Amino acid sequence: MGFGDFWEDKELLDFIASYKKSDLPTIGLTHNPDVFPETKKDISLMLAGHTHGGQVNFPIVGAPITPSRYGDRYRYGLISEKEHHILVTSGTGNSILPVRFRVPPEIVMVELSFKAN
Repeated sequence: MGFGDFWEDKELLDFIASYKKSDLPTIGLTHNPDVFPETKKDISLMLAGHTHGGQVNFPIVGAPITPSRYGDRYRYGLISEKEHHILVTSGTGNSILPVRFRVPPEIVMVELSFKAN
């Protein structure tokens, strides 16, 4: 299931509300992880980017800027909240400044399996 941009798609929340649960696992693809708390728990896994992992990650201090209304909550990695999961990758690009420090670019390969009931 593909989602429009969280900041630009005016119908996105209506689209999420209209989602009908499937008997099969559902994977959600989104650019911006900020949509994650708005999505239904029936989506088995969300995949996102956008934050670039913060691009810069200083020792002790962490990432000074994360482009998310949730701060570092969905900055990077596999995040699980109440049996709801999102994987946020650092991707290969950058935003504003062409700088990365302690946040290497990555291409992630996700291997999934499904056990039928």
